[in-house]
Amino acid sequence: MSGRVRETAARLLGRLEELARRAKRDGLALYLAARHPRVSWTVKAFAVLVAAYVLSPIDLIPDFIPVIGFLDELILLPLVVGVLVRTVDPEIMAELRAEAAVLAERPRSRLGALLIVTIWVAVASLVVWAFWPTAPPVNS
Repeated sequence: MSGRVRETAARLLGRLEELARRAKRDGLALYLAARHPRVSWTVKAFAVLVAAYVLSPIDLIPDFIPVIGFLDELILLPLVVGVLVRTVDPEIMAELRAEAAVLAERPRSRLGALLIVTIWVAVASLVVWAFWPTAPPVNS
């Protein structure tokens, strides 16, 4: 690879990582929005789901899967968080981002981890149920 291509790739990767960091900060701000009295209940419902996922130490798509493992953090997560952030009043969101920046040094959510584990168990159960061999009917 030439130096110019390498530099462009590094710049793009840096930009994507910055977007992911902002999405995580905004995810924490959305968690705070879910508890804010001036935020609508529909935003609160989606904010809880997104914040649980952002703060969870477990990913829906594991990072060890090449390329696909990082799609949720680099593309899907910033997109969903960005859309949801735009539904919150900008003044409230500015307050929540400032508070989230202070709290961002220790974001861990056991509830988020439990939610992701529950989703994985449900999906795995459905797959096992769908492919479980059934005995043919007994003819008498």
